[in-house]
Amino acid sequence: MSVIHIHRHHHLGMEEARKVAFLWAEQAEEQFDMECAYEEGDTLDTVYFSRAGVKGTLQVQHDQFELRAELGFLVGAFKGRIEQEIAEQLDTLLHPAEPGKKHKHAAKKKKG
Repeated sequence: MSVIHIHRHHHLGMEEARKVAFLWAEQAEEQFDMECAYEEGDTLDTVYFSRAGVKGTLQVQHDQFELRAELGFLVGAFKGRIEQEIAEQLDTLLHPAEPGKKHKHAAKKKKG
């Protein structure tokens, strides 16, 4: 059985971290067909997620996220890709692009 472990520190505080965790759970349900359940605590919230071949938790604290997932034999063959997608998804939610900021495109040069 393959295991994915992703750990991210943040400075959001518990209220904002919960919002990020809810968004992550919604995306996991939509994009990966996961079943998610959210358990709220005083200092630690846990998102339980599962689907065929995958089960895990996302633990949410005021200063960190910790995701652990166990992948079954068949899904384990895609561990690298799955881990990368989850990490990118968490990073995007933790560090959203600032409104009004766009990537700079290379300026076109005039011939002549």
